[in-house]
Amino acid sequence: MTTFDNRRDATESKYAYDEEVQFKAAARRNKLLGLWAAEKLGKSGTDAEEYAKSVVMADFAEAGDDDVLRKVRADLDAANAGLSEHQIRRTMDELMAQAITEVKSKG
Repeated sequence: MTTFDNRRDATESKYAYDEEVQFKAAARRNKLLGLWAAEKLGKSGTDAEEYAKSVVMADFAEAGDDDVLRKVRADLDAANAGLSEHQIRRTMDELMAQAITEVKSKG
């Protein structure tokens, strides 16, 4: 192999790793967001876990985070939780940073 081939392979491997981390981190963030929102909705235990799963599943509706945001916001608005879109987005950002750290630490 040439140096060029080695660099190309390394770049492709890094890209694949980064994409895998982003996918896993997004799923982890969505679960954490679901648990956070469940607490705001007064859910606990199995109900909170089921709600968190529904938030994770909501992410498959379309590309990006808007589908997750819409679901959580609609549920919180229906419960009169008094949280703005800005607060939810800020929480999503904080939880994404946490999720990336957790995913990277697991290997």
